Amino acid sequence: MPCDLVIGIDSSTTATKAIAWDRTGAPRAEGRAPIPLAQPRPRHFEQDPSDWWRSTSQALRELTARVESSRIAGLAISNQRETFGLFGERGEPIRPAIVWLDERAIDQMRRFGASFGAEKIHAISGKPVDITPCVYRMVWLRENEPHLLDRAAYVAEVHGYLCFQLTGRWTTSTASADPLGVLDMERLVWSQDILAAAEVPIDKMLALVRPGALVGNVTEAAAQATGVPAGTPVFAAGGDGQCAGTGVEVLRAGRAYINLGTAVVSGSYSEHYVFDAAFRTETAVADRGYIVETCLRSGTFLLDWLSREILGIDHEQELEALTALEAEAAASPVGANGVMLVPYWEGCMTPHWDASARGVIAGLSGSTRRGDLYRALLEGVVLEQALASRRLQSGCGHTIDHYVAVGGGTASNLWMQILADAAAVPVHRSTSKEASSLGAAIAAATGCGWFGSFAEASAAMAGHFDRTFEPRPKEQAAYAELSEIYGGLWPALSSWNQKLARFVEQRAAKLRP
Repeated sequence: MPCDLVIGIDSSTTATKAIAWDRTGAPRAEGRAPIPLAQPRPRHFEQDPSDWWRSTSQALRELTARVESSRIAGLAISNQRETFGLFGERGEPIRPAIVWLDERAIDQMRRFGASFGAEKIHAISGKPVDITPCVYRMVWLRENEPHLLDRAAYVAEVHGYLCFQLTGRWTTSTASADPLGVLDMERLVWSQDILAAAEVPIDKMLALVRPGALVGNVTEAAAQATGVPAGTPVFAAGGDGQCAGTGVEVLRAGRAYINLGTAVVSGSYSEHYVFDAAFRTETAVADRGYIVETCLRSGTFLLDWLSREILGIDHEQELEALTALEAEAAASPVGANGVMLVPYWEGCMTPHWDASARGVIAGLSGSTRRGDLYRALLEGVVLEQALASRRLQSGCGHTIDHYVAVGGGTASNLWMQILADAAAVPVHRSTSKEASSLGAAIAAATGCGWFGSFAEASAAMAGHFDRTFEPRPKEQAAYAELSEIYGGLWPALSSWNQKLARFVEQRAAKLRP
């Protein structure tokens, strides 16, 4: 039996998916397993790293029960970004890992940004000062749990830890390391300056390789745990956002991906390193180059919030109720009968980088119906994305002439059409519901030598669409006008929001025991 399959492991925030892909990018078998998420205190989100490995092992066992293991040519990992843990010499977790959703380090973020220099941090790491990169939680650990940080032999993200479990080697990909916020993006080495300022010894950081490079081979112990044959090569891939880009052939000129998931992430490819407040810069899962990326922390999360907290829809009613809501929102006109929503429920990343930003629903009246609210939510996310893409193109000189959409939100034809109309470009809906896993599989296929380059592999395995949504002239003109109104709303409210955020923080501090 020939080795005709590669495995893309997607270790996300809530589950691991292990999918076997063939040379055409068709999925042949898969396995899945959940990952628990804990919230021990408000604004604190943690996971047991052992659950990352348990989930990965279970998903791989399910997969290898469905395909001949002798067909597996190699595997690679896509991982949730900005999540990291502390580990001992033998890989034992020192404490629970801190997840990207965590907001405990807002004070550290502000102080470190001021002391080190916000512009210097941005220039080195490609990341404006923001709550998401791990460096500020590293500072929190130094200030609050220094004994644990000192005990740790390794500081590792999900990719590095899973590579260790599979191969016995503490090695990770530059495309998984850079979201930590401590990588020198031009040189693709750990930044000694940032790590020294954060008081994290550089010798605790992992060895770095480029995407597609061989990390190691599956050990006997890992083979027993996963069903993957010992000796199977493990190749470097990267963060789930960059892998998703590779999984929809983002290396193609003029293309941007948009992932309508829990968060909304969009990016396009840059051959050279650039940085600007309009985007954050990541290392591409490619032979070379970068991804310039916009990010809105609230995407389908908002749909769940609106249906659950405002409309009172329970889980048993969800599918039927959301179908009805979609129809009611489609009947609401452009502009949602005067209701406008700013989707900053979880703060704002691009372009304002304000962790204290909060959501706004404006224009409510006695005539407002739930279909208007639902449409305003869809429009708010899309208007925010359209503005972000325009700023990105201005900041890096790129042209985006079409999107490829992935993620759970793409199931909404209405949302896809609103995006095409508001962004004024075609939107291709990817047939792959697992673009991050496919991107990791493309890294494995390139590493195995199936293709001569990432571009060749991506062209062969990605880029399959089930529908294209074209912008409609009448609606496009209406959204151009509405976008001008939307663009002025947050600047008018931001100073007011800062006063409210300070009031809430002060009141919370007084109530603490």
